[in-house]
Amino acid sequence: MRILLLLSLPFLLLTCGTPTEEPTAATPEPEPAPAWHEVTAADGSEPNARHEAAFVGLGDKYYLLGGRGIKPVDIYDSQTRTWTEGAKPPVEIHHFQPVVLNDEILLLGAMTGGYPGETALPDILIYSPAKDEWRTGATIPEDRRRGGAGAVAHEGKVYLVCGIIDGHRGGHVAWLDVYDPATDSWTRLPDAPRPRDHFQAVITHGKLYALAGRTTIAATNPFANTIGEVDVYDLAAKTWSTLPNTLPTHRAGNAAIVLNEDILVVGGESKDQVKAHNEVEALSIAGGRWRALDTLSRGRHGTGVVHHDGKLIMASGCGNHGGSPELNDMIVLEL
Repeated sequence: MRILLLLSLPFLLLTCGTPTEEPTAATPEPEPAPAWHEVTAADGSEPNARHEAAFVGLGDKYYLLGGRGIKPVDIYDSQTRTWTEGAKPPVEIHHFQPVVLNDEILLLGAMTGGYPGETALPDILIYSPAKDEWRTGATIPEDRRRGGAGAVAHEGKVYLVCGIIDGHRGGHVAWLDVYDPATDSWTRLPDAPRPRDHFQAVITHGKLYALAGRTTIAATNPFANTIGEVDVYDLAAKTWSTLPNTLPTHRAGNAAIVLNEDILVVGGESKDQVKAHNEVEALSIAGGRWRALDTLSRGRHGTGVVHHDGKLIMASGCGNHGGSPELNDMIVLEL
């Protein structure tokens, strides 16, 4: 018995003299911040909820214009991080792509009135941010009026491409026109390879790109007939071509913007899902290939995208295909 106790003593001394360390809990990895995220105004102000509208930047301010109903311009000051309201337009205006020219915002290729028989606006509407005033600009030739068209400025002129004549019912056109404010003249250019509406166009490297969109027919399915082909107009050669690689996610009601050496197609709507699309896909201008980028934190259609101060910014729009829910948020991607 004494031998056993003596043999046990070193073991007891060893176990008692070496305290057991408590396992340390692993530090949880911080959740990565979403690439696109919502930002709120410094004073809690918000824009009016709207869709089928325009979102465009000019200087340090961003402007929401138009949409269903007659709503005041919403103005976001990126320096004070606050929203304020501007003047209401003289008429309801929606389904258009805004153009910034000479420090003013031009609205053309637009619709007015209710679904599905909206009519095309007969004139260019002009908003002056400096004066917070609206005025009527040039008259659009009667036989070239349409809504849901792509519009883009280049070298002091405004290009208006494709669109739909009869609201959401039909009359899809492949027209291309250029308006010269200096001479107050319209010129017809060659038709695009195909009609489309509910899309946005861009100009870069001397070429106009018509991307995404659809040919809307309300009587069947207004969200169907989306278009994947990208049609390109060479401004110098005055010829059209079609890229071999189609838009990966077919949709309409999208925004489009040139960012460095890419063209981005952002958001949109389609018959394939109830929720508005959150996809952001980039077309390499040089290579003609597509790649997927970070998705929007919330999908939307019927608005625009602004590039300013190292960020991409979107505001308002609609969260599902169709007209509801209208959004009144702003989301940002830090580049």
